[in-house]
Amino acid sequence: MKLVIVIPAYNEEAAIEHVLKSLPKKIEGIDDIISLVVDDGSTDKTAEKASQHAGRLVQHAINLGVGAATITGLEAAKKLGADIVVTMDADGQHNPKDIRRVILPILEKNVDVVVGTRMYNAEGMPKFKIFGNHMMNVMTLIVFRKWSSDSQSGMKAFNRKALRKICLHSMGYEICSEIVGEIKRNRLKHLEVPIEVLYSSYSKQKGQSWMNGVNILTKILTIKIAGRK
Repeated sequence: MKLVIVIPAYNEEAAIEHVLKSLPKKIEGIDDIISLVVDDGSTDKTAEKASQHAGRLVQHAINLGVGAATITGLEAAKKLGADIVVTMDADGQHNPKDIRRVILPILEKNVDVVVGTRMYNAEGMPKFKIFGNHMMNVMTLIVFRKWSSDSQSGMKAFNRKALRKICLHSMGYEICSEIVGEIKRNRLKHLEVPIEVLYSSYSKQKGQSWMNGVNILTKILTIKIAGRK
């Protein structure tokens, strides 16, 4: 059983080395663990540090967006023959120990997609991020008719069936909502599991602003109207 951990990264030289070193070396039920960093056109030393510690490094010539980097990572993971893929952020906000938690339901063959939700215990998460996340949950529900308690979570797990069926087009943060829509469109078995949130002064500056919600909503509506869902 092969696990590929996909980590989209843009100008994360301050955190990427620690994130990669913290990844689990062994997980029960997994024979092979590969870390795969997608450097999304970084202008700092992200690629240099990732090349030293990641199992695989894929680079975009220019910055295309977290959605594009995620899609590149998922496609690369499929080519590596991944049985399970986990996505996680490069800024250190995810606890690598939670990787086992999100893949366990897939290993037990109960579900196709697992979303790690920060909302069951949001202690330490800035209030403005909680508010912004709730607003995006509502937007996602309105557009895709499926509720998620943490639609914008960067930590997700996919089995082979999900990787084969999900078809993504988003370039930016709207990819998180698009994934929720793809779960419903393909009738994939889906589960949410609680994960820990590790917000530092560094990671608090990362991610999307709630003020970007209108822009994201416009993009996911465009996807919906285009008939992709």
